[in-house]
Amino acid sequence: MDMKRDVPAGGSGVGGWLERTFALKAHGTTVRTELLAGLTTFLTMAYIVFINPNILADAGMPKGAVFVATCLVAAIGSLVMAFWANYPIALAPGMGLNAYFAYVVVLQMGFTWQAALGAVFISGICFLIVTLTGLRRIIVEGIPRSMRIAITAGIGLFLAIIALKNAGVVAASPATFVTLGDLHKPSTVLAVIGFLMVATLSVRKVKGALLGSILTVTVLSFLVAGNSFQGVVSLPPSIAPTLFALDLSGALSAGLLNVVLVLFLVELFDATGTLMGVANRAGLLVEGKMARLDRALMADSSSIFVGSLLGTSSTTAYLESASGVEEGGRTGLTAATVAVLFLACLFFSPLAGSVQPYATAPALFYVACLMLRELVDLDWDDITEVIPACVTALLMPFTYSIATGVSFGFITYAVLKLLTGRARDVKPIVWIIAAVFLFKFVETGGAH
Repeated sequence: MDMKRDVPAGGSGVGGWLERTFALKAHGTTVRTELLAGLTTFLTMAYIVFINPNILADAGMPKGAVFVATCLVAAIGSLVMAFWANYPIALAPGMGLNAYFAYVVVLQMGFTWQAALGAVFISGICFLIVTLTGLRRIIVEGIPRSMRIAITAGIGLFLAIIALKNAGVVAASPATFVTLGDLHKPSTVLAVIGFLMVATLSVRKVKGALLGSILTVTVLSFLVAGNSFQGVVSLPPSIAPTLFALDLSGALSAGLLNVVLVLFLVELFDATGTLMGVANRAGLLVEGKMARLDRALMADSSSIFVGSLLGTSSTTAYLESASGVEEGGRTGLTAATVAVLFLACLFFSPLAGSVQPYATAPALFYVACLMLRELVDLDWDDITEVIPACVTALLMPFTYSIATGVSFGFITYAVLKLLTGRARDVKPIVWIIAAVFLFKFVETGGAH
């Protein structure tokens, strides 16, 4: 099939509309490639529609309503990203942020989940203001090139530890923190087979290698790993229990103001770091041409408070979008495909639940390996650039936090430049960011 016929430039019909909307030819892609990339991204992040309700249910939130809110905000956020920014990046409630919401703010600090939703809403408004005023773009453009490279590589390492954990290749150890998992588990064996499959198919230039690996492991899981077919269709639960249930007055209390600050800082650097890392991997970050990045930043900013209104913790750009980028996704059609699949997930949740985390782990680990090659572009002869970059990349997986890695990276960058007499090389925004995070770590000790 001649894929160029799928999207006639300026033509009539669906193909022409897609070309005009997403500029497919200008990005060297096709409708088929974008749809495949969107399906791949969806399959690697679909776990959130099951994990997020489980985590927030521990905070007392109705699981069914949170499931619907998760699907809806993922669809809305991804659609805004698709049509406003034309980026192949999907959004959904963020892992880590939901755990902080449930286990720290509600269960540990004792606030109601309604007040915690209010804190998410306020942090989202602050996030949107920072984006609208251009301050977030100033922050992004003030990030040194070495740090951008480090963020991309660090996200790769972060993806790697998530993938290895989901595959069962690594496990927790009281003596060494992490250790080799149980390689006798069928799920772990399937994950290893899936990784070798995706790597081999990619070397042989087979299209859809990542998706093929996910589907193959899923089919095999029914045969040897005890995975059960959970059905196909079910009606979605009611969202009424969480819709507009946020408590703003409770969120403005003294104790939650610090929570708002923490949420804002984590959202700022997790989302910005992910956006930049995935966009850079897709070749969409070009110096002096950041207009689309502005729109992408706006898309994820607006999704945070939308999610709080629907009834879920903070929404963010997803690392797993990198898997779709590796499949060739370059435009918003990839994100739009993800959005449609999340809406479909409302009615096909039993079927989507058949794809286990160990089935998507091989694709994520393969993408992680590819993202590490960004490190070759570092100026390895300049220690003041290399050390902060390495600190950034290494602390992301070892603290299980993108934001922490970025924070320590900025602090190291500023301090090292200062102590080596190269303070003039540092842009003002870097000093400000480093000072803010240094103050936060001094005050909190980094506990939360």
